[in-house]
Amino acid sequence: METAQAGDVRDPAPGRGGSTGARGAATGDGARIGRPPLTERRRAATRMEIAREAVRLFADRGVAATTADDIAAAVGISQRTLWRHTASKELCVSPLLTHALDLVTVLMRSWPRDRPLAEAVAGTPSSLDGASAHPDAEALRALVRLTRTEPGLRAVWLQVHHDAELVFAEVIAERAGREPYDLEPRVQATLLNGTLRIAVEQWAWSPDPHPEPLPRTLHRALGIARSGLSD
Repeated sequence: METAQAGDVRDPAPGRGGSTGARGAATGDGARIGRPPLTERRRAATRMEIAREAVRLFADRGVAATTADDIAAAVGISQRTLWRHTASKELCVSPLLTHALDLVTVLMRSWPRDRPLAEAVAGTPSSLDGASAHPDAEALRALVRLTRTEPGLRAVWLQVHHDAELVFAEVIAERAGREPYDLEPRVQATLLNGTLRIAVEQWAWSPDPHPEPLPRTLHRALGIARSGLSD
């Protein structure tokens, strides 16, 4: 795994806490409301561009044959700047994976308590027919397909979902007036998280060059999860 060298000046590596999907401008007491500051949005945009180029290079050459210099050159930045946004070349792809999970978290937090959380994740059947393709859907599909053969990327994929599961448990517990470490919210968070991961893998790993839209796969997977274990 190629990582930043000692002496490089870097921002903290972007993780679940470093994503920008659920954060806004800072208020005087440290709370955040509204859209993120311009500099934060620029950093997020740069990280997403790094992720896209990294996936393109990894798919073309393989992870081992792709260097940090290759990724930096493709984005048009220096390697030093690259290390300000990530801690390793494999972690370059994280924004493509965390973006959708951040959106799920935002929707879950704002979803009416009298409506099923599953609707917040995948919508209703009537809304799926008009669902537009995500602009990074092809890059995400290519990345998840690479996780089958690239152990470093598989580790990033699993770590992202591990971190998301902790956040899901917090949201579920808050809605139910429980603690996130209680058994029920933890099991529900694990079920939701696993369903999302398997649905994305099913969609990405399909041999069909034009698989069904991801929202439909998510909706079907959530239906299976709601039905529970087989008798």
